[in-house]
Amino acid sequence: MTHPLIPQIIEIATPVAEELGLELVGVVFHTNQRPPVLRVDIRNPQQDTGLDDCERMSRALEAQMDQASIVPDAYVLEVSSPGTSRQLSTDREFTAFKGFAVLVRSSQPHEGQQEWVGQLIRRDETAVYLNQKGRVVAIPRALITKVQLDDRR
Repeated sequence: MTHPLIPQIIEIATPVAEELGLELVGVVFHTNQRPPVLRVDIRNPQQDTGLDDCERMSRALEAQMDQASIVPDAYVLEVSSPGTSRQLSTDREFTAFKGFAVLVRSSQPHEGQQEWVGQLIRRDETAVYLNQKGRVVAIPRALITKVQLDDRR
């Protein structure tokens, strides 16, 4: 069932996307998470949709959503696109996707595992930090073979 605020959110997000030369592909409001997650999918019709497009849309839409104040409580805004690479590698990507669900794989076991799923906290010179249901896990960067967005959740 579609959340009752979706039509209003689409009404706000569509002109924001168009002003940026983007298309609104879909909107989902995950109210079963704390805080709730508002996911907005966009596409750049002129070229592959990139991280820059998602960042521009996120900033512009956040301002419009705050001004409209149709969502009464705190929520997380996620702007994504099928064109955005699922694998994270640059510092900029690790910053942009902070709080997103990620899957981390390692070349050898660390604390008995070679795969972790959690919310990305940060990356520094030594480790990638995940939140796993309130528990912080630090996976040494030297062991990591892949960090990718986890869209299974």
